[in-house]
Amino acid sequence: MKTSDFAYDLPLELIAQSPTERRDESRLLVVDDLNELRDSHFYNLPEFLRPGDTLVLNDTKVMPARLIGTRAGMQRPVEVLLLKRINATDWQCLVNPGRRLKVGSKITFLPGELSAEILDYSDDGSRIVHFEFQGVWEEILDKAGTMPLPPYIHEKLKDQNRYQTVYAKEEGSAAAPTAGLHFTKELLQKLADMDILPVYLTLHVGLGTFRPVKVENVEEHHMHTEYYVMPEKTAEIINARKAAGGRTIAVGTTSCRVLETVADEQGKVRAQHGDTSIFIYPGYRFKIVDGMITNFHLPESTLMMLVSALAGKAEIFAAYDHAIKERYRFYSFGDAMLIHRQDMHDFKNK
Repeated sequence: MKTSDFAYDLPLELIAQSPTERRDESRLLVVDDLNELRDSHFYNLPEFLRPGDTLVLNDTKVMPARLIGTRAGMQRPVEVLLLKRINATDWQCLVNPGRRLKVGSKITFLPGELSAEILDYSDDGSRIVHFEFQGVWEEILDKAGTMPLPPYIHEKLKDQNRYQTVYAKEEGSAAAPTAGLHFTKELLQKLADMDILPVYLTLHVGLGTFRPVKVENVEEHHMHTEYYVMPEKTAEIINARKAAGGRTIAVGTTSCRVLETVADEQGKVRAQHGDTSIFIYPGYRFKIVDGMITNFHLPESTLMMLVSALAGKAEIFAAYDHAIKERYRFYSFGDAMLIHRQDMHDFKNK
């Protein structure tokens, strides 16, 4: 299986540069039949789900993870993106310009308050960075850092909270779980009132989610680990509702990856926490996930491969062709897709 098999052409004007005025006013493409695609809006999501379904959402919160500093002898600003915390002072980071920042390089962000030194680097482009700071780390980060919007977004975000879900709680991500950006508190309550129950887990989005695939043979790609938590209460609810005949709908690829990490071969999930490097691509047999709410993903990405594994590659490409023709908005601030079947038995393992 080749990485180029997951390429497609997208007109640049379809890359959403800002969110819709209201979160749930985004469009929703429903993939619910082998031969039918339905155009709708996200506020109509309850029409396509049913009582007994469980929505599994990722409650991670995006950090102000983008730091801009200076290095002695360099005129160009230095950018450091926090990815994963190692201990109280050290982080896995992406740095730019990478070639100029060797081991031992020192960077100043806030004179007298926040500085850093490159400790180590690896072939994947990430660095281990040691931070020196005065005061409480979270307060310093709020002061020095900014929201790390993806590089394809060129407009300034007016409201920083629009790059957070309304249920964001556990700080630690370098990027938002964007499928969840469409939900409002009112919509979540409406779903709960219909016995379409939202439950929460955590995966801190880091290098594993958005690192590009650089090998042509898909099977040779290495996913980097990301930290997750499956709470005991969430696991109990998912198992009980699944046993009662309800479907488990992952909200986003991050929730999907956690669910499939913690599920056993009998389709039961267990409470646990740790790091996951699960890589899902066509041929994978899903153990627990019955459907997914997701955004439209970059070509040749691991996320494109994951949704193709769930719905079928031909079906996903047909849906993307339709979305481009109908002028859907793509990527982080773009529109959404619901992938599901009334009977998931033949759908999951295409």
